[in-house]
This record gives sequence, C-alpha cells and structure tokens, in this order.
Amino acid sequence: MQKIISYPISFIAVVIFLLTLVIFHPIQWICFNVFGYQAHKKSVDYLNLALLRIGHILGTNYKIENRESIPKGVPIIFVANHQGMYDIIGMIWFLRKFHPKFVSKIELGKGVPSVSYNLRHGGSVLINRKEPKQAIPIIKGLSEYIEKTKRSAVIFPEGTRSKTGKPKEFAQSGLKILCKYAPSAYVVPITINNSWKFFRFGMFPYGLGNHITFTIHEAIVVKDYSFDDLMLKTENAIIQGIKL
Repeated sequence: MQKIISYPISFIAVVIFLLTLVIFHPIQWICFNVFGYQAHKKSVDYLNLALLRIGHILGTNYKIENRESIPKGVPIIFVANHQGMYDIIGMIWFLRKFHPKFVSKIELGKGVPSVSYNLRHGGSVLINRKEPKQAIPIIKGLSEYIEKTKRSAVIFPEGTRSKTGKPKEFAQSGLKILCKYAPSAYVVPITINNSWKFFRFGMFPYGLGNHITFTIHEAIVVKDYSFDDLMLKTENAIIQGIKL
C-alpha cells in the first residue's frame, strides 16, 4: 500500500528535486566565479538544506546526535557507513561548519547539475575506482588540504551504499592515506541509520516516513593509535550503532 501511495508523492518530489539542482547550478557558478570560495560554499549549504526539505514531502525527518562533541579548530576525518544519497546531503548541511569535502567516484564529476559542479570546484576529490593506484596522490592531496586548512574530509569505507542497512566490508586504504598525511587530524566515526529506507523500493518510488539519524561517536586522535587499532575502533563504533 505504501508503495502505491508513494508514486504520486515521489513524482512531485523528483520534479522539485531536479528543478532545485538546475536552479542552484548557475547560482553556484556565479558564487564561485564572482565571489569566491565562501560564497560558493554558502550556495552549496543552502542547496542541500533545500534538498533535505524536499525529503519532508515524503514524510522524512532527520536527527543528528552528539554534534557538539566534534573537536573544533583541528582537521577532521569523518568516517561513516553508507546507505544512500541522503547520507551526503545530510552531512553537507549538518556538518557545514566543518567544511566537509568528499572522496567521490569520478563518474559523479560530470553530468549532474549542481552536484558535479560542487564536486569539481568545492574541494572534494574524484577517484577512479578501477585504477586504485591513481587514487593515492589524489587522496593525499585532500589530506594535506585538511591538515593545512583545519577543515574536514568525509570517507565511506564501504565504497558503495548498503541497500538493506547491513554494513559491507570496510576498506582501509583511503582512510589510511588520510591519516598518514593529516597527522594532526581527529577521526570522527558516524553511524547513519534508516537512510537506506528512502530507496527501499528501488530508485522509484521512494520510501515514505523515514527517520534518518546521524550519530556522532567519540573522536579518535590519529597520532595516539597505530592505524590498525584506529581502524578497529572506528569500524566497531560505526557498526555497533547500526540498527537493523
């Protein structure tokens, strides 16, 4: 029954979603090319706030827990499980004070209004998963960027989203590079719950009445642990917070 009800509501949401991306694309261009980084970042922040509000049409609500525990004035590496598109939208808005930059697949760097432009010009990095060796210097560059600017990087070690909420195997390589070249950073694990339910029926229609939560766990000082111990603590914190 929910799937049937969702069709007309999802259609409205999709139309507004796409219009929002199209409208914000030239806004981003103007902000970046005329006013610079800060203006562009603001445009991206409010783009993602608008996209979150579109989720409300589908009965989606959001909650972020323990945000006040995130260290200030230091490089941050946010590490999270990955369940769906709204993981990224939510993190851009809720963590906007930390200037999050993403490690994203190269395919998203073109063809998607607003999204592709931000990935190419907003400080995030694009990697080709089929050529992992080429990703090393790209992620290294992001590490050095957050080390210098005291901003943040976001990485999803699962690589692709979980369609059921059950976590996939965590890859270590990306996080290892980030930690190596941002030695003063703090790793902040984040558990995301129920984002996968947005796509419980596939790409269309959308799931209704989802309660998406972002739970911030205790920060881990990179220099205080061997990478193996840090990886274990990070993965355990994220997985133990997942509710299936």
